[in-house]
Amino acid sequence: MRTVGAYELDDDPVRVDLEVVWKFLSTSAYWGKWRDREMIEKVVRNAWRVVGAYETSTGRMVGFVRAFSDTVGSAYLADVFVVEEARGAGLGKELVREMIDNGPGAEFRWMLHTADAHELYRPFGFGDPADGQYMERPRPGGRV
Repeated sequence: MRTVGAYELDDDPVRVDLEVVWKFLSTSAYWGKWRDREMIEKVVRNAWRVVGAYETSTGRMVGFVRAFSDTVGSAYLADVFVVEEARGAGLGKELVREMIDNGPGAEFRWMLHTADAHELYRPFGFGDPADGQYMERPRPGGRV
């Protein structure tokens, strides 16, 4: 667990509020609206790693990211979000940092798709998308 301003980041999957994840992905995320509640719960339960952002004062979950991985050398970043009322505090960047730089996948090649958040991921070493959506961050040292 790590504190960021008035928030804490935690990778305990038990702490994830599935209602918050479901509500955001089903109503606010262009990439998640097609999934039903059962699918959302399944991808969260089966994730390699999840990180939530929580208000320190209340414990309320306000941000989330998940990843799936081969557990050896590569991982896929998915479902990164911060609820609207908690935006502007840099939580999106901190969620990404916690997932890809501060966790067990720091030496992995990371992949993701995004239609509109390229600027969020570029500072973390993700290259420009060749197709407008797919971004990749090579493994440190250029290893494949």
